[in-house]
Amino acid sequence: MSDNSDNQTSGSAGRLARDVVIYTFARIALVVALTAVIYYAAQLIGIREFPLIVALLFAIVIALPLGIWVLAPLRKRATESIALVDERRRRDREQLQARLRGAPEGGSEATRESRKKKD
Repeated sequence: MSDNSDNQTSGSAGRLARDVVIYTFARIALVVALTAVIYYAAQLIGIREFPLIVALLFAIVIALPLGIWVLAPLRKRATESIALVDERRRRDREQLQARLRGAPEGGSEATRESRKKKD
């Protein structure tokens, strides 16, 4: 593998990690915000002994579908990063398998077959 390919893979992996961490923290922040809203809303309507754990559980249940809608751009970006890293790994694996079979460095077996047909 060339250094350029290694840099692209590590860059993609770094982007993947960043996107997944941002998405995870956004989901957690959504739950925390909903917990605070539910807890203080209960205080405002006169429920003085509203358990925080109950507010947290309600927030988790509400945040599951709400997060799908509200955090869609972050989720799509994380999914694209995962797909990019997965594609690079698949391509690297194909190149490794081709080299192990003794194929030329230029590409996969399908590429070799198309070159043979042209000749």
